[in-house]
Amino acid sequence: MDAGTNMRKNAVLFLTGSTVYPLIELAWRGYTHPSMAAAGGICLPVLDRICNNKNMCRRPIPVRCIAGALSITAVEFCFGIVFNLILRQNVWDYSQMPMNVLGQVCLPYTLLWVLLSFPAIQLCRLLGRHFR
Repeated sequence: MDAGTNMRKNAVLFLTGSTVYPLIELAWRGYTHPSMAAAGGICLPVLDRICNNKNMCRRPIPVRCIAGALSITAVEFCFGIVFNLILRQNVWDYSQMPMNVLGQVCLPYTLLWVLLSFPAIQLCRLLGRHFR
């Protein structure tokens, strides 16, 4: 895939992620924050790069979903540090959740991302075929 095609694919993934991620939040907890559009926009191209590369495509889908969940959790952790701890926007607080890290990420939501990674990985693969 040439650089221009790859850029267009990543732009579509970014726009898709920046739309779907806040919609998931709205459906799950009834509200969202503008930073979540940016987080979602970053997550989908990252997920595609990690979970749909040549080496990872040979792995079983559960392994790819776990890798996807960990990448989404890492993005959430970085955004949490910036927006919640540094800028004090109080977008979310997982400090009461089990196995949380600084109140920014927690195991239950990482497990939820494992499930949601499956359709996201499939969407990325579909778009990858379109942009060949």
